[in-house]
Amino acid sequence: MKFITIYVTHKNKEEAKKIINTLLKNKSIACVNYFPINVAYHWKWEIVNDDEIVSLLKTRIDNWEKVKEYIEKNHWYDVPCILKTEVEGNEEYVKWIYDVTK
Repeated sequence: MKFITIYVTHKNKEEAKKIINTLLKNKSIACVNYFPINVAYHWKWEIVNDDEIVSLLKTRIDNWEKVKEYIEKNHWYDVPCILKTEVEGNEEYVKWIYDVTK
């Protein structure tokens, strides 16, 4: 069975939780994992080195557009990183994802 994971970077955990809690409350995602990361990137002609939080969201395949659009509208960054990966999982886990999301 298949579902999607959505990888999103955030400036800190508090900003991540603002977005993620709404997605959990409206049942757009089943769950999330948070990871602290170090990042280096080009921005406005400079190289930036910083700390960020990655959230890894899990949801049904057909929720991609609404989750992506919500994050784009509510994210702190001008250009947020929102990446989708279609994955397969054990039947019980994927069934749970589909049961708790709408």
